[in-house]
Amino acid sequence: MKTRAITGFIFAAVVLGLVLVDANTFTLFFILISILCTLEFYKLVKTDEVRPNLSTGLLFLISIIIPLIAHFLANQDFKYLVFCIPFGILLIVSELYKHHKNPFHNIAYTLFGLVYAAIPFCFFYAMAFRDGQYSFHYPLAFLLMLWSSDTGAYIFGVQFGKHRLFERHSPKKSWEGFVGGLICSALAAYVLSLYFTELSLIHWLVIASIIAVTGTLGDLSESMLKRSLSTKDSGTFLPGHGGFLDRFDGLLIAAPLVYFYLQLISL
Repeated sequence: MKTRAITGFIFAAVVLGLVLVDANTFTLFFILISILCTLEFYKLVKTDEVRPNLSTGLLFLISIIIPLIAHFLANQDFKYLVFCIPFGILLIVSELYKHHKNPFHNIAYTLFGLVYAAIPFCFFYAMAFRDGQYSFHYPLAFLLMLWSSDTGAYIFGVQFGKHRLFERHSPKKSWEGFVGGLICSALAAYVLSLYFTELSLIHWLVIASIIAVTGTLGDLSESMLKRSLSTKDSGTFLPGHGGFLDRFDGLLIAAPLVYFYLQLISL
């Protein structure tokens, strides 16, 4: 427990620092975490029967995130995304020259690794530029509400948890914990609304609800993935916490939907 607490504190401090400093450090964080989570996914699913194409998958990812960064930092349009097309084709064609038993399994896992472990961070990154220039308010608020939800779910679950939420995939999660996470995320939203006035309180509360619900679904989905692979943690980089996917599993579903909501209310 002590190791977990220390690791969690250091990890949170580093992440918040990268978000708060400026657009360049936030971009660095975006690039690193996208690549690390993708690599972790590929390592997690790799078996004798399934071998994701790591190098081509990363090239495909880079060909997506560089135009995204250029759009937000240098006001470039998205036409440079066309450069991802050759890498997508290469991903398929390269399997012709290998001797794996299940080539389309390799292709499917390589592509899904990007969709599941990397693309959600693109939406998280885009939140910071919603108003046309870099602002740490949205990504910071997102993380604080997500972490508040996780903390509330843990505390309420330990103290009051009796009714299992989804025992088949996560035996320890409870409905009481879920409600506690929802309450804590809403409280965080209220505090944030006092300082971040870009949105009204009602919008912050809706976002908090989206994060609490979909963050839980993201956690359960990653648990489903790990159980299907008979593994406990997605990695070992963070002592007491597992891997990067273990730390960001809630973001993977929540970030695209929060970005969608932000775009919806700006129409």
